[in-house]
Amino acid sequence: MLPRALIVGTGPGFSASLARKLAAEGYRVALAARNTGKLAALAAEIGATLHACDASDPAAVAGLFELPEAAEAEVVLYNASFRVRGPTIDLDPEDVRRTIEVCAFGAFLVAQQAARHMLKRGSGTILLTGASAGVKGFRQSAPFAMGKFALRGLGQALARELHPQGVHVVHIVVDGGIRSERRPDPGDNTLIDPDAIAEAAFAAIRQPRSAWAAEIELRPWVETF
Repeated sequence: MLPRALIVGTGPGFSASLARKLAAEGYRVALAARNTGKLAALAAEIGATLHACDASDPAAVAGLFELPEAAEAEVVLYNASFRVRGPTIDLDPEDVRRTIEVCAFGAFLVAQQAARHMLKRGSGTILLTGASAGVKGFRQSAPFAMGKFALRGLGQALARELHPQGVHVVHIVVDGGIRSERRPDPGDNTLIDPDAIAEAAFAAIRQPRSAWAAEIELRPWVETF
C-alpha cells in the first residue's frame, strides 16, 4: 500500500511543489484548503484528493481527520497562513485574531490530530511552514510576527515531546521571498525556488532517527541572517 501525505493550506508555491514531489515519490496526496476550487488543476495533475477545511475550526479539522486520507497520513504539512499589515494602532482586532488563528491555532489543531494517529503507529512526520517573521518581527507586521513566533514555539514544544515517541516534527523557516509567476526572480537566484524548498522538506522527511532536525532555515544567498 502506498504511503499517504496530507497538505493543509495548499497554494501555488512551496506546498504545491511538495505535493508534486511527494506524488512523484509514490505518496497518495490529499490537499486541504478553505477553497478547493483553486486546487483542481494540481489535484488532476498528481491524482490528489481534495478536501474543504477551515484549519482554524476545531470541528472542521476533527472532521478532516476522520477520513483515511488524513488519519493514515505518514506526512502532514501545515502550510496555512494569513497576513494583515499596517501600523499597530490602526489594525482591526478581528484581523489580528484571524492572523493568529490561521498561523498558529490552526497549526495546533492539525498537529494535535496528526499526532494522535501517528503516535498509535509510532511513526510519522509533521512539517510546519514558518517564515522570516517567526524569528524577527518587522514593522507594520505585528500580527504575522505574533502568529509565526507562536508557530515556531509550537514546533519546538512538539519536537521535544514527540521525537522520543517516534514522530518527527520539523519547523521550516522560509527566510526570504518565494519565486512565483506573480513574483518572478529578477536574476541571480535572489528569490527562493519553491521546488528547492520541497527538496529540503523531503530530505527532512527521509532523515534517519539518529539525526533528526527539529528546524531547518532556508534562504537565498543574498538574504542576511
